[in-house]
Amino acid sequence: MKLIDGKALAANLRGEIAAGVARLKEERGVVPGLAVILVGENPASVSYVTAKEKACAAAGISSREIRLPETASERELLECIERQNDDPAIHGILVQLPLPKGFDEKKVIDAISPEKDVDGFTPVNVGRMMIGEPCFLPCTPHGIIKLIEFAGMDLRGRHAVVIGRSNIVGKPVAALLARRETNATVTLCHTGTPSIARFTREADVVIVAAGRPGTLTGDMLKPGAVVIDVGVNRVADATSARGYRLVGDADFASCAKVASAITPVPGGVGPMTITMLLWNTLESARNKSLICPIDARG
Repeated sequence: MKLIDGKALAANLRGEIAAGVARLKEERGVVPGLAVILVGENPASVSYVTAKEKACAAAGISSREIRLPETASERELLECIERQNDDPAIHGILVQLPLPKGFDEKKVIDAISPEKDVDGFTPVNVGRMMIGEPCFLPCTPHGIIKLIEFAGMDLRGRHAVVIGRSNIVGKPVAALLARRETNATVTLCHTGTPSIARFTREADVVIVAAGRPGTLTGDMLKPGAVVIDVGVNRVADATSARGYRLVGDADFASCAKVASAITPVPGGVGPMTITMLLWNTLESARNKSLICPIDARG
């Protein structure tokens, strides 16, 4: 069984990104700029924003953190986004989700200019992704495709099962897997699927993004399948100083006995999300005159 090391792949890609940033600065005098907008003090969001800032600094990308209090109005947030849309020094805009209660997340995301939507969440980018046009690919799904490639799996003609239909991971990764460049046959399973195991036992690769520990177990896998575990869940652990440990949506011990390759949690998909955000920001700076500049094939 091969462990798919997301940290190693992310480190390699971040090295390439840093080199690309340096070349862009030297050749064109352009420094990629990312604006990260955080509303409130959600601890998980604060931690994630801090990690993004550190990653930007290491890659040579200019990071602008904008913190608004939880009491800020939706109008204040929309005006803040508009200022970043109009700022030529900013090539990417990210609004940290979830937003506090009272905010219309769809309205907020729609306010981001598509050419600066480095999260790949706006309707323009989602639509272009679905029909195979160049666009910013959503970071976690794009990272998943990179991890499968890193594992050495050629997806052409393979059966891929995605567990979970969220707009952030499940639906977009299913769309990417089915594109002509990837050419996998895709089954999307969710809470309405009567027997998920019926499909996963026929799958060459399983991407599990259900948000529930133990969603995928070894007896649900075809021998030799590749498992990409997107879940990050806290479970009680009296032996840990923190009182808990992080686990994925797949039961690692049983799946590892059957799978040919599997991502760990942590250290698998997680490092790739921020990496692909940096990737998109660099591509935006390289092609700032285009609406959706990144090569859609990744």
